[in-house]
Amino acid sequence: MKYQYMTYEEKEEIGILTLDRPDKRNALGMAFEEEIISCLEDAGKRCDAKVIILRANGDVFCAGHDRMEIVNQPVSKIRQLFQTSYKLMTTIRSAPQCIIAQVHSIAMAGGCHLVAGCDLITAGEEKARFGMTGLIYSYNCTTPTVAVSRAVPPKKCLEMLMTADLYSAREAEAFHLVNRVFPDDKLDGMTWQFAKKIAKTSKYAIYMSKQAFYAQLEMSEWQAYHYAKEMMAVAGVSTNAIEGFTAFLDVSGSVKKHKNRRFENAVI
Repeated sequence: MKYQYMTYEEKEEIGILTLDRPDKRNALGMAFEEEIISCLEDAGKRCDAKVIILRANGDVFCAGHDRMEIVNQPVSKIRQLFQTSYKLMTTIRSAPQCIIAQVHSIAMAGGCHLVAGCDLITAGEEKARFGMTGLIYSYNCTTPTVAVSRAVPPKKCLEMLMTADLYSAREAEAFHLVNRVFPDDKLDGMTWQFAKKIAKTSKYAIYMSKQAFYAQLEMSEWQAYHYAKEMMAVAGVSTNAIEGFTAFLDVSGSVKKHKNRRFENAVI
């Protein structure tokens, strides 16, 4: 499928979604976000990919929302823009794939929101930067706060909001926004290997792990354990789990049997 603001391809059960609006610093607008939503929904229906890497072309990963779609617009238009943003975040969360944001440079405001909304984040050590920079324009990063506050400690999230600073990849890793930091010149390759490691398991296991994680996150501990109990029971009778356990037991049995033969031979 042809897109105006992005590209998408799949290979070896991994999807690569590339933001491709470098002339606008990959600023997000309603049409841009609708393209990403459409792409993720299509990939989710086909489910040929187990993991999707979300990356960007250009000097900036994403500069946030296109200011021209906010400035001097009626409140109904701005509300519609951020309704689309909300739909994008829920699409990322509900997608059956594990979605990895591969951040090579600056992800600010709505760009930081997009990254924080992904399941995992890799970042280039020298050039990647993260920030909720709305207060620079006297405009609060309210929607980014939703995703970021669920990824980092509350005090750090408030610091990000109040200072509008940009934080390095290592700083973001230290307060748990970023999962892996790689050398800039190896970011593509090492993120790909990270994705391949995840893609070794079944599509079902990835989907169930992701959905169960987000579902229990908002529950009390008591509710979470009851929910987890039911999920373990349902997963335990799935074809994937039965095949996985059977294969493991067969391999373990063969290894144990092989070791016993070696031991018996040694004794004799």
